[in-house]
Amino acid sequence: MSKEHWYDIIKSPAITEKATLVSESNTVVFNVAKSATKPDIKKAVEGLFGVKVKAVNTLVRKGKQRRFKGQLARLSDVKKAYVTLEEGQRLDVTTGL
Repeated sequence: MSKEHWYDIIKSPAITEKATLVSESNTVVFNVAKSATKPDIKKAVEGLFGVKVKAVNTLVRKGKQRRFKGQLARLSDVKKAYVTLEEGQRLDVTTGL
C-alpha cells in the first residue's frame, strides 16, 4: 500500500475526553474512513507511525439530528478506531503527521 492510501484510511486523531482517558492504557483513537477494515487500519497505523499494533476495535457513531438556522439537519455518521499498541510502544498524535 502507498502512503497516500494510508492517509485515505486514517482521517484524523480523535481528541476527546474519552480518548485522553484510554490513552493511559496505551490506546489511541482515530477517525477513519467508513469503508476501512480492521486489517487496513492496522497496516496504515503501523506504516505511518512505525509502531506495532496489538488490536483494533471499531465503532460507527450514528449521526444526530440538529437544527441549523431553523432547519432540521442530520450530521454524518462517523467511524472510529480504537488502536491498542504493543507494550513499550508510544504514539503522540498531537505532534502531527
